Amino acid sequence: MTAISADTNNNQNISTSIECANLLSLTPDKLARRPTTIEETGLSTQLLIQLLIKHIQELNIATIRDLSAALALSGGIVQSLMDIAKDLSWIENKQSASNGQMRYALSGIGEKEAELAFSHNGYVGPAPVPLIQYVSVVTQQTSRHTQITKQRMNATFKDLMFSEELTSAIGPALNSTKPILIYGKPGVGKSYLCRNLNKLFKDDVLIPSAIEINNNIIQVYDPQVHDLADCTSSEDSETLFNLDQGHDPRWYLCHRPLLVTGGELTESMLEVNFDPTSKTYKAPLQMKANNGILLLDDLGRQKITPVELFNRWIIPLEERRDFLFLPNGVHFEIPFELILLFSTNLEPAALVDEAFLRRLGYKIEFNPLTLSNYQTLWFNVCADLKLSCTTETFNYLINTHHLVTKKPFLPCFPSDLLSIVSDQIKFNELDPEVDNQLIDTAWKHYFVS
Repeated sequence: MTAISADTNNNQNISTSIECANLLSLTPDKLARRPTTIEETGLSTQLLIQLLIKHIQELNIATIRDLSAALALSGGIVQSLMDIAKDLSWIENKQSASNGQMRYALSGIGEKEAELAFSHNGYVGPAPVPLIQYVSVVTQQTSRHTQITKQRMNATFKDLMFSEELTSAIGPALNSTKPILIYGKPGVGKSYLCRNLNKLFKDDVLIPSAIEINNNIIQVYDPQVHDLADCTSSEDSETLFNLDQGHDPRWYLCHRPLLVTGGELTESMLEVNFDPTSKTYKAPLQMKANNGILLLDDLGRQKITPVELFNRWIIPLEERRDFLFLPNGVHFEIPFELILLFSTNLEPAALVDEAFLRRLGYKIEFNPLTLSNYQTLWFNVCADLKLSCTTETFNYLINTHHLVTKKPFLPCFPSDLLSIVSDQIKFNELDPEVDNQLIDTAWKHYFVS
């Protein structure tokens, strides 16, 4: 059995998989080798047969190539599964296609078996990977192998107008295994910086379509979270029949994930979710974010309290492993291999007590920009919006509005104010030039008296 259950072998299984994983190089084709037999998939024949007949029912009539593409398995493995299904009288031959490929459909018995398979689990997609392989690959792909240096930080964020003091604080924190709390007033660029942290990591990682635990399938790949690498395209049937090229196509090659959640976060989103309508299991947020960054924005605004959240993650934060449960009682362990960021507009001491704050490791305050950086950002935004602006007009903004109202130089202001200026120019069919009157109008509409 490939699943890791809550028994005395739990830690041993994980440790063994990690030790074996370190023997491999980090190229995708070696991290996830293509299986050539049913045994090498790490999955039971029963699970694969059930997935096969569900695909045939969905397709109505299918060829080996169709099923190879749907299951992300080689034609040889699919043919072996078809032979077993034929012996069970679940599949029957249909007239060959015009290109000579044999076509197959479910028999009456096969239809009933497919309906029974759907009633237990509605997942229809590429074959999953066994949990032990997932643990191994995630552990090897850790972002901790990438050393964040001052040179790398400066090169990545040179155009983002953050102070050297701030980037010098964030950089070492990213080399730590501890989570990071960033705080400061709204608009100082907390979320903006976090959403750009993935630029520090130039490599791609493998994300499985789904994983298998005790013949249960949990869907992991989420197109809303996982961004396919540029070189990645859908595996065509020709590639699937060539076992000498590429990695196991049950895995997607993606950029390191960046998952952002805010006030919508609930406790249930941190656990395996079962959809009773589709009868499918979905991975929790932290599992989808493995090998990447998980940003919990607006900490303190969620339905789950910070204390409840930290209580849920005491073990993951300290031991970098998480324990999950399925509704049917199966429980298992996965790596907690991600950079965890918390962002808040509130005072850290008002969120949790000192004991929890110690576990966060780094607490970094964001402050408004200096006047020099604010001016640079202003003219960069002007260039992006194809607007011209003189230094005199910028000084008018500072002296007439910022200094009089004592508004800090927040990095959100240039983009927001100049967007209103641009809207006014388009509406009134004016030349794309920022002047004092347009700034007055933008300021009036942007701020509440």
